Amino acid sequence: MQHCTPETLALAALREPLPHADAAHLDGCAACRAEVASLQRGVDVLAVPQLAAPAASVPPPPRVWEAIAAATGVSATPRAEAPAVIPDVTAAPAVIPSAPVGDPAPGATVLPFRSRRRPLLLAAAAAVAGAVIGAGVVAALDRTGDDGDAVTTVALDPLAENDASGRAEVVVRDDGSRIVRVDLQAAALDDGYYELWLIDSDVEGMVPLGVVTPGTQEFELPADLDLDAFPIVDVSVEPLDGVPTHSGVSVARGQIES
Repeated sequence: MQHCTPETLALAALREPLPHADAAHLDGCAACRAEVASLQRGVDVLAVPQLAAPAASVPPPPRVWEAIAAATGVSATPRAEAPAVIPDVTAAPAVIPSAPVGDPAPGATVLPFRSRRRPLLLAAAAAVAGAVIGAGVVAALDRTGDDGDAVTTVALDPLAENDASGRAEVVVRDDGSRIVRVDLQAAALDDGYYELWLIDSDVEGMVPLGVVTPGTQEFELPADLDLDAFPIVDVSVEPLDGVPTHSGVSVARGQIES
């Protein structure tokens, strides 16, 4: 079987239209779809305009120029330059989400996830897990879609006093590949973004699926991912800090019943 070229996979990740033959192959090839899903994660992160904003330049320390002068024999020193003006890209209409996420929103549920510096897990994690999982556990509804695919629907309930809600559908295609289709109803965010996760029952291990925006989106699941081991569907609010781990602030959640 001739798989899609890297160029074609990149176009698919950018959600560009593909030639009919490539589109047909991608629709029937789980390996190529998994590669596209992997590439789309980076594309979706850059779709958050605040993350794509250029940062101010950092001048090199004096010792750099001293080393250059010593190696080249040049005695001149660099001319002081006026700092460049960085355009305010946040003034443009936001692609995704209006509450700041520097601190948890009023009523937000803050979960004891692993610290970003990897200290030991809190001893009370198991007890907290039992309390917070119950807020979003909803019995799943199994059905067959119009195209014959098996569909499991999970309600995403708001946590604490958050307004975010929606539903997630786990779709199993004829070829055995799976997607999670999410319909998220949530307010826009000015200083952060929503991310979709699958989390284990102990609320310790987690699998990030990608940036999710209000509306309907689909996420390809890894072929070897065991949903029985990661049954919790979680929507978090993530700050624009470049840290890939869960922020600990979840706004909506549901559980896939096995």
